[in-house]
Amino acid sequence: MKKLKRLNEHILFKSLLGILALLVLYSTVVGGIGYRDFSNVLMAQYTESAFHSADTASRIIDGDRIGAYLESGGSTEEYLEILGQMEDMCNTQGTTFIYLIVPDRTDYAHITFVFSTINENSPYTRYDFGYVRETTNDDYRGKYRALYEGQTDRAVVIRDKGYIETDPHLTAMIPVRASDGSVQGILCVQEQMEALYRARHDFLMGILRTLIVVSLLVLIGQGYYLNKMLLSPIRRIMREARRFAAEHVLPEKSLREKVRNRDEIGVLAESVDQMEEQIGSYVESITRMTADKQRISSELSLATKIQIGILPQVEPLFSGRREFDLAAKMDPARDVGGDFYDFYFIDEDHLALTIADVSGKGVPAALFMMVSKALIKNRMLSGDTPGQALGHVNDQLVVTNRADMFVTVWLMILTISTGECIVANAGHEHPAVRRGSGEYELMIYRHSPPIAVVADVDFEEHCFTMQPGDSFFVYTDGAAEATDTSEEEFGQERLCNALNEEPDADAERVIRHVSDAIGAFTGGTEQFDDITMLCFRFFGPDGGGS
Repeated sequence: MKKLKRLNEHILFKSLLGILALLVLYSTVVGGIGYRDFSNVLMAQYTESAFHSADTASRIIDGDRIGAYLESGGSTEEYLEILGQMEDMCNTQGTTFIYLIVPDRTDYAHITFVFSTINENSPYTRYDFGYVRETTNDDYRGKYRALYEGQTDRAVVIRDKGYIETDPHLTAMIPVRASDGSVQGILCVQEQMEALYRARHDFLMGILRTLIVVSLLVLIGQGYYLNKMLLSPIRRIMREARRFAAEHVLPEKSLREKVRNRDEIGVLAESVDQMEEQIGSYVESITRMTADKQRISSELSLATKIQIGILPQVEPLFSGRREFDLAAKMDPARDVGGDFYDFYFIDEDHLALTIADVSGKGVPAALFMMVSKALIKNRMLSGDTPGQALGHVNDQLVVTNRADMFVTVWLMILTISTGECIVANAGHEHPAVRRGSGEYELMIYRHSPPIAVVADVDFEEHCFTMQPGDSFFVYTDGAAEATDTSEEEFGQERLCNALNEEPDADAERVIRHVSDAIGAFTGGTEQFDDITMLCFRFFGPDGGGS
């Protein structure tokens, strides 16, 4: 049980299980449609074959002589010759029954057998000449009436449910006419459906075998691909991060040399290399020159630049975009912090926005921040929704989270052409939203837990639509929890008041108003937490604004 639980915690196992589920679903739908169409085509072929036999047999019988056949007693030379020809046809074509009947035309409740033949390999018994029996059911009665009254030239009855004397079968019926065109009798051909059932069973078994083979090939190929292109590089980065955290010694070979990816994982490897180099330099300088504060300051300043360097810049990333106005700012409580923001286009019409806060401060939080940022972006660019992305990243971080850190995240995808937004909030602060020319107000809804705390969390998604002229402001808890000299918090009410000081201002100015209000409130009190803010104004797909 423990081994199964550990297996269920692996990303590869979950990914392959999801792929297998999709394959089964796809095969079930396609196989069901194919099975239905195959059955319909096969049934049509069976029916046409039966009608072909009926047409052939009808040429043997003279419609003007049916009365004479009935009066013959079934023993005349003419009658026996026709019966023999019908028996030969029944055996040659592999048909179960071929028979000619004359219904009681008052209510079609009884039928009289004129000719009756049966295949020599059939276990059933043919009806004697002149045998009278009740019509099997209302379906047969209706078909007899339709044939005699000229409503149709052919009819078929399929019996494959309930009690059936001769097992599942179909009966094709055509009228036998006299030279004046009047219907004198009904020629019936009965075909057993055993071969049809066998063919359908073989078809289903073929689909099942194909599904198993294709599933194995896809799972093996996809497992190899995922392990090589995604999981193996991430494991290298995680192992190196743990090794460096324990030894504080730079590796002989950098991660960028080991990880050949040219995507966000490669960027993560390069960022970890840079961070390790800076931390290694920092530790070395502390060990060698504990009194050299300037050197320490220089190392931390460089680490700050590296951290700032991985944060996206509005220019030139969104140069020339008229659909929105965006600004962001991070003020770390120390030289490096655990807050971060991110924004990027998933494609031409979908913009991703992120703001997050790692528990703790300083270098450990910064390292955890860089890993979290890269993993979230990688999942979003691979096509995940915000909730799915947080779920995958959460499971990855939980496995290697030895420091018991966690991250609160606010993550959104905006469709530029429609203004539709999908948001997932993992324990983060409530955003402030402004509709049209109104004022900023907090948008309060239930949060999911932070990531990196516990595995297998379903992160709830919320949807809303931004209209041209709408804005929103997101921030980390360092903004609302900034304190003055009496340890009173700035709070969300003062934050909204700062936002509404000039609500129609551009995004950069809105952030400056809030930052100035916090600075005036704290009065120079030491900042204990990172403060990060992001403001977004939406002007619509045509850039018209409001």
